[in-house]
Amino acid sequence: MTSSQAHISLPDAGATDALGAALARVAERGDCILLSGQIGAGKSALARAFIRTLLGPDTEVPSPTFTLVQTYEHSDFEIWHADLYRLSDTQEAVELGLTDAFATAVCLIEWPDLLGDLAPEDALHIHLTVDPLAHDALLTFGPRWAARVTDILAHA
Repeated sequence: MTSSQAHISLPDAGATDALGAALARVAERGDCILLSGQIGAGKSALARAFIRTLLGPDTEVPSPTFTLVQTYEHSDFEIWHADLYRLSDTQEAVELGLTDAFATAVCLIEWPDLLGDLAPEDALHIHLTVDPLAHDALLTFGPRWAARVTDILAHA
């Protein structure tokens, strides 16, 4: 699969929230968004903004670091927010039901490298980086996401 890339500067927390909101507005059942980057890069903040955009600003969105997966009901699809940091084996992702959720839910996956070859081929990869002045997001995507990334870039 041919992939493309887009870069977004995230100078403050508001910009990370705007990216999460822009992603939420274009999300579709069966989407998988893979969030990578060092600790503190904004993976959970982006996921929280995504979920609150769809479910309301007062929605409690705890980090799934210890529960591994948090699920949320939206009128059009279920949202799975997973943190795979503590997984020791890709089979654990299968046991969590994550691979089944790829087809029916919108999945936000932190630490996606731990999925190995289980990661959906058409997933949107967002790599967050931190430098002394700002955070940045590098989006890597295939044809399924191309038109939607254009919309995301216009609104993030």
